Amino acid sequence: MDLYEHQARQLFAEHGIPVPRAEVTDSAREARVIARRLGGRVVVKAQVRTGGRGRAGGVRLAEDPAAAERTARRILGMEIGGHPVRSVMLARPVDIESEFYVSYVLDRAAGRFLAIACAEGGTEIEEVAAARPEAVARIPVDPAEGVTPAKAAEIVRAAGLPPRTADILIRLWQVLTREDALLVEVNPLVRTTGGRIVALDGKVTLDGNARFRQARWGEREDPHTHPLEAAAAARGIDYVKLDGEVGVIGNGAGLVMATLDVVAGCGARPANFLDIGGGASARVMSDGLSVVLSDPGVRSVLVNVFGGITACDTVADGIVRALDTVRPRKPLVVRLDGNNAARGRAVLGDRAHPLVRQAATMDEAARLAVRLANAT
Repeated sequence: MDLYEHQARQLFAEHGIPVPRAEVTDSAREARVIARRLGGRVVVKAQVRTGGRGRAGGVRLAEDPAAAERTARRILGMEIGGHPVRSVMLARPVDIESEFYVSYVLDRAAGRFLAIACAEGGTEIEEVAAARPEAVARIPVDPAEGVTPAKAAEIVRAAGLPPRTADILIRLWQVLTREDALLVEVNPLVRTTGGRIVALDGKVTLDGNARFRQARWGEREDPHTHPLEAAAAARGIDYVKLDGEVGVIGNGAGLVMATLDVVAGCGARPANFLDIGGGASARVMSDGLSVVLSDPGVRSVLVNVFGGITACDTVADGIVRALDTVRPRKPLVVRLDGNNAARGRAVLGDRAHPLVRQAATMDEAARLAVRLANAT
């Protein structure tokens, strides 16, 4: 269950993480009133559950209340990544000295959380990871231990963040654990010219299984999502549409995120994030592949699975089932490792589908998937 940015910022504020004052509206006329209340000069931001708002023109600076009304009218009704903009958030601008990236994400495959941090915020973290992977720190977090002051200091040192961000890291962990979240992200976390550490943007994904404890965000997802995301949600699949050409399927959020980074590092853009989970059945694998192959922008698909609870032969059975029902016209690259990997590879080998290629490692699979995508 993804929250809107203004909802994520509300959670941050409740847990003591500084955020600029802001208000939300679905009316361009009211945007003028809000801007006047906030001091005149404001940032107008589209409220949609997807990334890429800035590049799409959904984040703009308005110098005065009249400009805020004009800007809000221009943004309201836009479509960003298949998501219609039905509300905007107006926030006080901040004088920025430095920008950083921090997040926590559930790594199902490893049975723990992963802290991801970088001293370069404000841009897509995948781009930084592709250009300079050493700049992105990935620190495992034991759920039983959590983010203690010592762990926060470790993350700060690894990423080269200012020491004062350690307190934010501890509070961000509280958001994750106390609010039933699977992902919390701040990009950018900034140091202002006055020396304050402030969260300018936020993304929070809540565990759908805890919906009964999170009733204040609504009992159902916003129906105005990307059609493929809606189709995936109807099948119980964790899927996020991205603007790329290589479809990505994996088991475990950490493994999927790593796969996105590797694809980007090979010179292509991931088309989606799809996590089949730690105990996925053949049906889930088949349904996930069907959703990814339904994306007209996908030119190849990379399936990257490390067998644990999910055995590799089960994944292979799901792929074979999808091949018989979906009838793909795009190449698939499959990397299977771990539990029953040899058996899974044999299942795919026996099927001998002309569009399915197997690879031994994640890097090899990503290079092949990118090469096939560029060839189509």
